[in-house]
Amino acid sequence: MVLEMVQIKLLQLKELHLEKIRVWRMSNEVTSYMYTDPNITPEEQKQWFERVRLDQTKKFWVVNVDDLKVGLVSLYDIDQVNERCFWAYYLADPSVRGKGVGGAIELNILRYVFGVMNLNKLCCEVLASNEKVVEIHKKFGSKVEGIFREHICKNGVFLDVVRLGILKSEWKNDVKDKFIIPEIEIEQGP
Repeated sequence: MVLEMVQIKLLQLKELHLEKIRVWRMSNEVTSYMYTDPNITPEEQKQWFERVRLDQTKKFWVVNVDDLKVGLVSLYDIDQVNERCFWAYYLADPSVRGKGVGGAIELNILRYVFGVMNLNKLCCEVLASNEKVVEIHKKFGSKVEGIFREHICKNGVFLDVVRLGILKSEWKNDVKDKFIIPEIEIEQGP
């Protein structure tokens, strides 16, 4: 991991971030790696925010690098009974890619999910065509648990999805001591 001298913070999602996120979610730069290609109105974005801000099964953070908002991180389907959740993130600003920001986010989310939240498993799904992100997740300990064949239809084309997961024991025993984990601040909710 190359992480150049940058300061990374995960800022709790607030209403003031909604327009930036709406623009990101409709950009080809982001949607080409997502399940959907949405066309979101400002009112729809605000309605989404009102639904998710109190949902205990979701957490959202805006990625802030050197005081520039560059992407979004989410934990979702947080399941306290089965001690697992899913996660996803994107860096909408290409200027921060290739600098180790994604790796720093991944390592800190692993530490957060297994340490602060005390869950047993972190899962994610990635379009199979996004081989680079699949490899990043594998580098930091996630294992491929399956391929959902022709699982998503985008623009009339059926796409495969790779399901990955990492267990708390794998994080503790096999991964966390292999990396120098850059400390990033993760804002907590009220």
